[in-house]
Amino acid sequence: MNDNTRRSQIRAIVRVLGAAALVSCAQAGQKPAPSATPQGGTKASTVFWAPEPGETHLANIRQLTFGGNNAEAYFSSDGKRLVFQAMFAVDTGCDQEFVMNIDGSDRKRISNGLGRTTCGYFIEHDKRVIYASTQANDPKCPPKLDASLGYVWPLGHFELYTSTPDGKDIRQLTNNGFYNAEATASADGKHLIFTSTRDGDIELYTMNSDGSNMKRITHRLGYDGGAFFSPDGSKIVWRAQYPVTAKDTADYLKLLGQRMVRPAKLEIWVANADGTDAHQITHLGGANWAPFFHPDGKRIIFASNYEQPRSGNFDLYLINIDGTKLEKITTAPDFDGFPMFSPDGKKLIFASNRHGKVMSETDLFIADWKN
Repeated sequence: MNDNTRRSQIRAIVRVLGAAALVSCAQAGQKPAPSATPQGGTKASTVFWAPEPGETHLANIRQLTFGGNNAEAYFSSDGKRLVFQAMFAVDTGCDQEFVMNIDGSDRKRISNGLGRTTCGYFIEHDKRVIYASTQANDPKCPPKLDASLGYVWPLGHFELYTSTPDGKDIRQLTNNGFYNAEATASADGKHLIFTSTRDGDIELYTMNSDGSNMKRITHRLGYDGGAFFSPDGSKIVWRAQYPVTAKDTADYLKLLGQRMVRPAKLEIWVANADGTDAHQITHLGGANWAPFFHPDGKRIIFASNYEQPRSGNFDLYLINIDGTKLEKITTAPDFDGFPMFSPDGKKLIFASNRHGKVMSETDLFIADWKN
């Protein structure tokens, strides 16, 4: 998925910058993280970390994964489980989907190990999970992009699939040969929103959880993606980048024709659930993405590098839905992203490079949320 590709490329940037910044991540007196663990794992995590200076909203930060690349962890509607994607050196070399309890125990792979999977999300009151996979196009891991193209995201052949939370009864939901991914669900699990290139541009679509009643809800030339519903299902939030100049438009269309996009500047947008009254709520510059509503429906948390726009130092920020009162949430000198509040608003899950034993490691952390 786009965000996962972004994370891998961010790590490459950080490696170029050097390891010095990462040395300061661990606080004095804290225990080092255990050795990396592959896809098994039934025991709960017991490793706690103190918040970084200035992380006043976070308490009792617990590390849930140890080693590999772990990201996009999302709560079940009952707040008891997480679905996430992970890639381990001992595995296929491609992201796969996993489910575990919020204490890190009972971790199971639910995807079949074919192709690359991404964007898992609980639907239908936790009876099923939706995710995207390239397996219909090729069961092997997709090749890496040509580095000479610069910073671009691939828009590969992803189709949407659903399964039970234990990985059984896999059903293919889309079958059109385009990019269909980034699917999330309304709080009642009945409605989905996702990103697709089926109409020639990168747009947002909604549909019922069984794939029926599909509707396109964005129509502006440019990238629309990573959308989530508000808690009451009346609004959506997403990341967007629209070309401004003729040069921007030409570059965008050329890459789109090659199934790629260059997301140099992303901002956060909000609209009604049907796409009406769309308006931009951040004007920060840099890359602003991975937005998610607070359960109160009045605030949005997201990741951004606007303070250092050309760096891999992403932090989490909170903002009102009208674009006022921007507040910085994390301060670790590296990558923090993919935030999601538990349904009751008492916990925050996020992915981070903090406390990693190696520079390419991204792990999942859960914290108590303090308003």
